[in-house]
Amino acid sequence: MARMFRVLGFFTLSIGLMAFAGNLIEMALLFFMQTAFFMLFGYLKFTEKTYIMLFWGYMIVAFTGFSYWTVFQMGLPL
Repeated sequence: MARMFRVLGFFTLSIGLMAFAGNLIEMALLFFMQTAFFMLFGYLKFTEKTYIMLFWGYMIVAFTGFSYWTVFQMGLPL
């Protein structure tokens, strides 16, 4: 399970580098921060249950933030 967090770190690093190349600095910094957390969690040797709880917590925060941004910051087309 720890390897999956390292894989997530690799993919977030890839997305961050592409965002940086596309001059999307805020998005790139967000993904670089996620990369750091995923790589850190990947090397901490937690139990499988802890990794699953960390992943579900991440998903709840990510989807809540995405939903908030799309509804309240971008606005709904009416």
